[in-house]
Amino acid sequence: MKPRKQQRRFAHTNEEVEVSMTPMIDVVFQLLIYFLVTFSTADVLAHLDISRPSPDQAQSSPRPPADMIRVAVLPEGFAINGRDVDDATLASMLKRLAGISTKQTVLVNCDDQSIHGRLIKVLDLCSENGLTQIAVMSGK
Repeated sequence: MKPRKQQRRFAHTNEEVEVSMTPMIDVVFQLLIYFLVTFSTADVLAHLDISRPSPDQAQSSPRPPADMIRVAVLPEGFAINGRDVDDATLASMLKRLAGISTKQTVLVNCDDQSIHGRLIKVLDLCSENGLTQIAVMSGK
């Protein structure tokens, strides 16, 4: 004969179970305090590798910055460093300034009414004289 299984019957009640939030909030606050107290920031400035020159080294005199050559392309001609020039004078001045230093910056400012071919002429003259640091801007 087989043993009989016992059946348990539970009484179903309509009571609502409430979970107390107070202990959970207490634990969260204690963890927050623990992390705030034990947190330490890494001192980034202490780990920077900086090499500074010794004060005994002779300091070389700083070189003056290279002058900027300002060339304006106007509807009726050219201007270099604020002085109106013709084509031949522009070519000779750029050649002379390039003879001093080819590292100079040439700022070419094109007037809105100037002819495109004049800009090309200035760029060709700069290239012929070895001036390679050229900035072109438009406007008055």
